[in-house]
Amino acid sequence: MKIRKLLRKIIAILMFRIDWKKLVFIGAILTVFRIMFQISTLPYPLTEWILFPPSEISSSRNLNHEKNLRELPVSPDIRFNLSQHAPLVVSLNSTDGLSETLQVLERRVQVSRQQNSRKHVNAVDKVIFPSSPVGKVSNHMLRYIASLTPDEALAYAKGEIENAPLVMDDQDLYTPLFRNVSVFKRSYELMEFILKVYIYKEGKRPIFHQPYLRGIYSSEGWFMKLMEDSRQFVTRDPQKAHLFYLPYSARQLQKARYVPNSHDLKPLSVFLRNYVNLLASKYPFWNRTRGSDHFLVACHDWGPYTLKDHEELSRNTIKALCNADVSEGIFVSGKDVSLPETTIRNPRRPLRNLGGKRVSQRPILAFFAGNMHGPVRPKLLKYWRDKDESIRIYGPLPHRVSKVMSYPEHMKSSKYCLCPMGYEVNSPRIVEAIYYECVPVIIADNFALPFSEVFNWSAFSVVVSEKDIPKLKEILLSIPLRRYQAMQNNVKMLQKHFIWNSKPTRYDLFHMILHSIWLINLDVDMQNFSRAAAGSVLLTCALVMISSNASATFG
Repeated sequence: MKIRKLLRKIIAILMFRIDWKKLVFIGAILTVFRIMFQISTLPYPLTEWILFPPSEISSSRNLNHEKNLRELPVSPDIRFNLSQHAPLVVSLNSTDGLSETLQVLERRVQVSRQQNSRKHVNAVDKVIFPSSPVGKVSNHMLRYIASLTPDEALAYAKGEIENAPLVMDDQDLYTPLFRNVSVFKRSYELMEFILKVYIYKEGKRPIFHQPYLRGIYSSEGWFMKLMEDSRQFVTRDPQKAHLFYLPYSARQLQKARYVPNSHDLKPLSVFLRNYVNLLASKYPFWNRTRGSDHFLVACHDWGPYTLKDHEELSRNTIKALCNADVSEGIFVSGKDVSLPETTIRNPRRPLRNLGGKRVSQRPILAFFAGNMHGPVRPKLLKYWRDKDESIRIYGPLPHRVSKVMSYPEHMKSSKYCLCPMGYEVNSPRIVEAIYYECVPVIIADNFALPFSEVFNWSAFSVVVSEKDIPKLKEILLSIPLRRYQAMQNNVKMLQKHFIWNSKPTRYDLFHMILHSIWLINLDVDMQNFSRAAAGSVLLTCALVMISSNASATFG
């Protein structure tokens, strides 16, 4: 009874004797003062929490995670010597989380001071988002990127790539294809949001600005067309460009300048030399870097040889070449891009005949048909023509054979499609094999494989040395069925990266070529990333196991 009386008195006091309005007002004032006190004790301004969220360990982060924002002073002499500005984040690749966290705090203070004293630059070029943006990008990020000079933006991107967060699973990227999918994903995202290309307007048709979209040299034409149509990557202000494109067609140059049967490429190389000298005299951009931030795309076999009359064009420019022969001293792996050679028979339907058959519907072990030029194909014919029913080797496909089964059907019905070099190391059959879901067998000793800085070619192809042609069947039969099935599945997953689309889509061939050029311009050592990838995966697996054991113990 006493307890009930006490409760009634307490309720009466709370209901009728306390002024709740005054109490709420006093509580609000105390809360505000408490918040202001907390803000004053932070090691850096509250706005830095917005621009720089706290470091965290994460297995997958997209471009919208802005915790690594920073400004890196870059001078022309040390454009890519950035070891002293390595990004400082706590990630799965970290070895000393506490030390790096302290460095992050110090860096935030430094960046805050720089931003307070810096004048923000208004962007001239509107930021065009990709058709399928990776995620939401805040206005802070967009303003930050727009405020950077081209050199600063490249330095920022390089730092981000070198500290790419680990990607364990991505629905758009099939991990077994890649050397390091984490680095590729981060680099690709940064390309989408940063890269600007200036296209020189100089040059008359048909050699310039007139893409050739048909035949085995069509890669250079398709790239030119899609590059010049791009609103996302092209800038009209050369001062904002990270790369400069020389928009000529090697195929059109050959048609316009080569004298038939003369065997003289001098008129072609002199024409290009004069063109580059014109650009160098009219603009400051070539002389500023000696052409190292300029690039060209040429798929004709003569593409490399037409550059010899201009030393800087041959030595410094980023060259995307189908004829990627590392033995001739013109194409340099790691500095140039191996351009996939695609055969487009109908520009209105570039994806015609795309697709293949199941493994069980591929009775032919290996297939090749083509002209007998170059040193390798006659050797292939010598050892294997009519020697084995499971290995079908022809010159040009005979009419009696094509009536029964067409060339595409042969590739779709074969487990392995042979891709021997011709006069030059490159072959359109590599991409044809990918289109028809046939595992390519590449026979060209000095050929730099396309996108080898990104893709692990051993996951979906076989490389056979020219001297091992007599052992061809033995080599192919030594591959276990399960291994072959995985390779054939990987070819299917690879397909979208080697396709031309009239309207480019993410990760298609246009974007893959542009990404390789972007990556070379950043001077990122992908080989180091590839070697580090295995260690990162092992570390991740160890963390997962520790977490699982902890859950089992304490859960």
